[in-house]
Amino acid sequence: MTHKFQNQLKPVFVWIQRAAEASQVVVSRECGAGAGSGVKIEGVGLSANNKQKQNQMLPNKMRAEFSRNQRKDSEGLSESPDLEFEYSDTDKWTVELSELYSYTEGPEFLLNRKCFEEDFHTHMPDQKWTELDWVQHRAHAMRLLDGLDVICRERRLKVARAILYIAQGTFGECSSDLEVQHWMRYNVFLLLDVGAFTTLVELLNMEIDNSAACSSAVRKPAISLADSTDLRVLLNIMYLMVEAIQREEPTDSPEWRTIRETFKSELGSPLYNHEPVSVMLFGMVTKFCSGHAPHFPMKKVLLLLWKTILFTLGGFEQLQCSKVSKRVALGLPSLPEDSIRVVRSMRAASPPASASDLIEQQQRCARREHKGLIKQDNLDAFNEKDPYKADDAREDEEENDENDNSLEAEPFPLERDEVMPPPIPHPPSERVCFPKGLPWAPKVREKDIENFLESSRSKFIGYTLGNDTDTVVGLPRPIHESIKTLKQHKYVSIAEVQSTKEEEYLKTPLSGREEELELCATELLYQGILPSLPQYMIALLKILLAAAPTSKAKTDSINILADVLPEEMPTTVLQSMKLGVDVNRHKEIIVKAISAILLLLLKHFKLNHVYQFEHMAQHLVFANCIPLILKFFNQNIMSYITAKNSISVLDFPHCIVHELPELTAESMEAGDDNQFCWRNLFSCINLLRILNKLTKWKHSRTMMLVVFKSAPILKRALKVKQAMMQLYVLKLLKVQTKYLGRQWRKSNMKTMSAIYQKVRHRLNDDWAYGNADLDARPWDFQAEECALRASIERFNSRRYDKSQSNPEFLPVDNCLQSVLGQRIDLPEDFQMNYDLWLEREVFSKPISWEELLQ
Repeated sequence: MTHKFQNQLKPVFVWIQRAAEASQVVVSRECGAGAGSGVKIEGVGLSANNKQKQNQMLPNKMRAEFSRNQRKDSEGLSESPDLEFEYSDTDKWTVELSELYSYTEGPEFLLNRKCFEEDFHTHMPDQKWTELDWVQHRAHAMRLLDGLDVICRERRLKVARAILYIAQGTFGECSSDLEVQHWMRYNVFLLLDVGAFTTLVELLNMEIDNSAACSSAVRKPAISLADSTDLRVLLNIMYLMVEAIQREEPTDSPEWRTIRETFKSELGSPLYNHEPVSVMLFGMVTKFCSGHAPHFPMKKVLLLLWKTILFTLGGFEQLQCSKVSKRVALGLPSLPEDSIRVVRSMRAASPPASASDLIEQQQRCARREHKGLIKQDNLDAFNEKDPYKADDAREDEEENDENDNSLEAEPFPLERDEVMPPPIPHPPSERVCFPKGLPWAPKVREKDIENFLESSRSKFIGYTLGNDTDTVVGLPRPIHESIKTLKQHKYVSIAEVQSTKEEEYLKTPLSGREEELELCATELLYQGILPSLPQYMIALLKILLAAAPTSKAKTDSINILADVLPEEMPTTVLQSMKLGVDVNRHKEIIVKAISAILLLLLKHFKLNHVYQFEHMAQHLVFANCIPLILKFFNQNIMSYITAKNSISVLDFPHCIVHELPELTAESMEAGDDNQFCWRNLFSCINLLRILNKLTKWKHSRTMMLVVFKSAPILKRALKVKQAMMQLYVLKLLKVQTKYLGRQWRKSNMKTMSAIYQKVRHRLNDDWAYGNADLDARPWDFQAEECALRASIERFNSRRYDKSQSNPEFLPVDNCLQSVLGQRIDLPEDFQMNYDLWLEREVFSKPISWEELLQ
């Protein structure tokens, strides 16, 4: 099946490569090395797997022991509890604050305090910051801002550190974490009131354009934390200000609420340097990836970019409210359900097995001891092959997929291929309780109703009526009932209305009404990043590739550890352990920030206008985003989600309020009793949602999932017992089941049942049993992407490219007096030869005045 689709899809990948080259993005057909500015991906789907070769080189005894250990781990999975994870815009506030700092920056907290106290006690001896009133606080903050306007870099850095200490909550006078958080919010609102943020943006722009620092960093063989000191201090203050102001408390005063809304609108408007702050931060990302500024602290830049987008555009709750209000404004029916609430109420699909399943398991285990070649039990999900390695050949993949063990969904009758044992009577208390209803209301598109009517008319009448969905004359009564049911569940999306309006604007550029363009924060951000959108997407994906745990260190990869490595490398084992944890934590935070940025932009652009979303999504596809995400999940995902790369005693603000214990191996692990790592699970869900956004209703991109052998990779991700993550994995499996063949569906009935239970149904969708002949024509894929790209270019040209407007569509002045009254500057040679021109063009030519008058 895979080789067949590979041969059919050669024209598709050739076209994608040509389109990518036109956008300065190189897409590799075999998901291998890209060239130029493209993102190079290796080790997904079609590539060879070194770990399989290493496993084959092991002695037979070691291999058998390794397989037994894997089997024990897999069998224990069915007994693991659900992950108590609540998806949200961000983690807890203290966690978001602590992730700003690396553990290597620990000594700088006391340095900031020292810089503040030297200046503070000079002007206010024997005083404490927490004992002063608002007027005194404001006066000292204004004095510090004046200190930033000096030429001496060392003096400016000392004042910036003093301001950073104020933004950190003047922790030297606090005795608890809550007290630090209280003073942090108070001080941040104070700094915003005196205009500190505008000054910080100007200083940041100056540091970005500092060519001396950039050239010095480029020449250095090894970049460390000291090379980005000025940038880190400024970014720390700006991040703390954005993070503290966007946090709403019930006890906030009306004045603080007004300040928050004003700052939110200013942050999303082009007030700072004639562009939104987000566009300036995107420029830092591209400059870092181009190699011109390798000293930029990229983790802090990405965190500030994420929180700025989240604050100015809104989180997922605000997105849902905006979607509801926009549907009302367009006159569309209300949403059938609240998707956020439905997802939060779902449970992971892995209930305890029933008695018959347990007895059948025992019988199969006994048979497996006597027979060597037999199907394994459902609990041995990933034991036939090494879960740490990718599948090399399609035959091996199908052998592994014969045992659908990745998901223990509610038992359905006749879902196994082999003969079932005689049924065993169950007492009433042991019977499985089926859900009363499906979690999602089914949906139907207008296009689905049209296709159903066309096929019915062709079958029963012999002719078609085009887009007519009301005429049912001559059709049988059951067809009438079917159409009625389809129309009851018809769903018209905002994207369909927007695309229809765009077609009307293009058809009637003169007679049609003008588009009412709302300059909201999303629209302003899109206008700001539109000229360099492909470069921004490539830069983000390059950093994501470098931070992925499956990536190998290469000489040509970018260095994302510049703001975590100390000047002097560790000399003891404990210091090395601490640095190793810090580096892994640093990469995880970068993945978290980039996944959140991409998802927020995709969702907001789609709500604002569908072609803005399609423009960004197509550039992500051209930059190898789909294989990159699959490469990310081609690992032991349970180990990644349960990784504990954090040291609680060194987290801010705990490390500055409490006395630090002696750093030992035990103290490094103390206090971290979480079942999973919140940021890693958050990142995985975000990446799955991005993959869903890119592939939804796009057959060519769905075929990329099939060609890159995503099915076994996604099935391994189902081992994570978290309902939301399983939902998006099942969605990705659903769109490609018709391309995987009957044998795959037959061998994976547990997964098919879970898809039926948890994923929304589209009536008339033959995902579970349909053939892929009609949808698998490669020439249609090429035409689909070309048509989409042409529509995007027409949209951007019509709305944003005013310089290239068609001169035939410009208004014409038809008033004779105004036209003759215009002053026209004639060339000098024409004025000198005016008499000759009159004689030749006017007097010598006969004029029939009678004909003119008639």
